[in-house]
Amino acid sequence: MTQSHAAQDFDALDGFDLDDEFLNAAPRSPDVQPNLNAVAAPVAIPLDETPDAWIEAEGEPYNPVGRLVDATEAAAAAVAPLVATTPVAPLEVPTPAEPYVPALAEAAGVPVGAGATVEVSIPRIAVHVFAERQDTLAAAERAGQDRRMSRATTQIRVGGVAAAIEAYQAEPTPPLIVVECLKDPQTLLWEIDQLAEVCDAGTKVVVIGATNDILLFRELMRRGVSEYLVAPVQPLQLISAIGGLFADPAQPFIGRSIAFVGARGGAGASAVAHNTAYAMSERIGVNTVIVDYDLPFGTAGLDFNQDPLGGVADALSQPDRLDATLLDRMMVRCTDKLSLFAAPATLDGDWDIQPDAFEEVTSRIRSTAPFVVLDLPHLWSGWMRKTLISADEVVIVATPDLASLRNAKNMIDLIKQGRPNDAPPRLVLNQVGVPGRPEIPTKDFGAALGIHPSLVIPFDAKVFGSAANNGQMIVEAGAKTKAAEAFQTLAQIVSQRELPTVAPARGKAGEGGAAKSGAAKGGSLFASLFSKKR
Repeated sequence: MTQSHAAQDFDALDGFDLDDEFLNAAPRSPDVQPNLNAVAAPVAIPLDETPDAWIEAEGEPYNPVGRLVDATEAAAAAVAPLVATTPVAPLEVPTPAEPYVPALAEAAGVPVGAGATVEVSIPRIAVHVFAERQDTLAAAERAGQDRRMSRATTQIRVGGVAAAIEAYQAEPTPPLIVVECLKDPQTLLWEIDQLAEVCDAGTKVVVIGATNDILLFRELMRRGVSEYLVAPVQPLQLISAIGGLFADPAQPFIGRSIAFVGARGGAGASAVAHNTAYAMSERIGVNTVIVDYDLPFGTAGLDFNQDPLGGVADALSQPDRLDATLLDRMMVRCTDKLSLFAAPATLDGDWDIQPDAFEEVTSRIRSTAPFVVLDLPHLWSGWMRKTLISADEVVIVATPDLASLRNAKNMIDLIKQGRPNDAPPRLVLNQVGVPGRPEIPTKDFGAALGIHPSLVIPFDAKVFGSAANNGQMIVEAGAKTKAAEAFQTLAQIVSQRELPTVAPARGKAGEGGAAKSGAAKGGSLFASLFSKKR
């Protein structure tokens, strides 16, 4: 069954957007009523069964606390047998007059927009929805437009189970049917039995009802219903239920795709993507795959000092033949937890790749690692638009100049429109503080875009230049620099993981090491303070 989580308010945070994916800062709308389906109706106690503890005994001193405790225990004892034997009538949920608004989702505890993360893979199927409530119709329509449902075909019709029964009298049933019924449990079960008579074999049915009852849930499961949701439902809740029904048991997980794109050429998006992926694998300790989709000019091989023979070009040329074994052969293992799909970086061919090949290759690679970092080129095409919209996380790397501001604004507006149920893309300002270059202030840059920069990376030509020439990452070449700290912070933001805490050394190693370090510097901390006065 579904679980409802109470919405919480948090104070605004300064600095990096570390908690953007976890906070629901929008306050609860006063017009939104909480879902009462999960609350049992109170049982009234008859007057003739009122416990004697409610009546004050004559001649005894008045003790309000004692009377209150005794009355509570007696009332609980009297209510218990009534609750166990008296069935609770289902609550009638009226159809709201107001149109669906995102605040309903936050009031119900289901995240919508910023902070929502649902990672599912829905195949190419047909989904028919028969809804009665206005907000259910709006939620189904919004779910059908979501990027996760891009391969599915959704049809939304007004009406409940009766409308579905009438429709499938003369047409075959799709792989998935979503029906809504706000009637009592007995009528719901009877209508489901009628629907089963017109459903084809293999059809999955999701029921949306008004009663949160475990007995009803079990009875629906016994009748072959795939899932039961309690109204009101939200778009991501419906998408998650559909994705769970069509999950591949042989596929243990679906990797989280993180797309990096530059607002203009030379913004350093590739360097940011590669260093962030390295920090995720080596500092956080998660398996990560880098995919360099800049076929003619990609720099992933140079940055990691690798010279792969095929890589991503071979995968794009034969996407239908890709399996786990072939993908493992095409990838280059940079470290124990970091793999690379490098670009050929040659101009021998025109690289006219079918747009669908990029989607298929990305989907196959996501089954090999928990995190997939997509290094996207600075160009615009159909597959580029589709890749940005379908990614689980989008990071736009910009420099503090007017061209980056204009291009970033266009990208953010497009991505927001194509991803209504997802958080907005993240903004990283790179190369900030170049000597002698006029720059747009960080505050003004974020205000113009309506997005606070998640990270500001200072300009450091010496560190970045030496690391690039040596085929090293910033975290490896300059671990104590501000840029290395920035990449570790960005790795935590996009992966939603924290850096592992290092346990202190035990035994003689811990105690002796601390003593030796203090002695090497002239004794304890106090000795170093006193040495300044000599």
